Amino acid sequence: MGVELIKGRVTADVEGEVVVFLIGMRINDFRAVRSWLPAVRAMPAMLKELSADPDSGLLGFRALLGGPRVLYTVQYWESKEKLLAYATRPDALHRPAWAAFNRRVRDGKGSVGVWHETYVAPAGSHESIYVDMPEFGLGAVRGTVPVGRRGERAAERFAAG
Repeated sequence: MGVELIKGRVTADVEGEVVVFLIGMRINDFRAVRSWLPAVRAMPAMLKELSADPDSGLLGFRALLGGPRVLYTVQYWESKEKLLAYATRPDALHRPAWAAFNRRVRDGKGSVGVWHETYVAPAGSHESIYVDMPEFGLGAVRGTVPVGRRGERAAERFAAG
């Protein structure tokens, strides 16, 4: 995701459904390195695996830090079906990482937490606006186009969409 500013108002060049998947972890006990370090290491490997496979359904992602204890990624997917297919694929990195994480959680007694949220936004029910920003979020994944004059307010854009 670049650092060159895109001047003016733009929107993500997206038509159709958008699936947004948030997944992260919270380190509850920094001393319990055996519980949380493998989880920290597993996510980049899975993202690399997904990014290398154009048919995986992963459109793009951004890794974020939510304070000293929370690490997470925002992921954009083609469909919920492709997201779920990856999660259950026996030959992918996710299943063994998830099984190992569950073993560590039992042994760690609450030293690390994990969470995820999935949002499926049908066509016409999502919006993205970027003003004087570098490529970011869904705009970085799908590219951007200028915001048209058809609606200067979000309510007008949703009504027209």
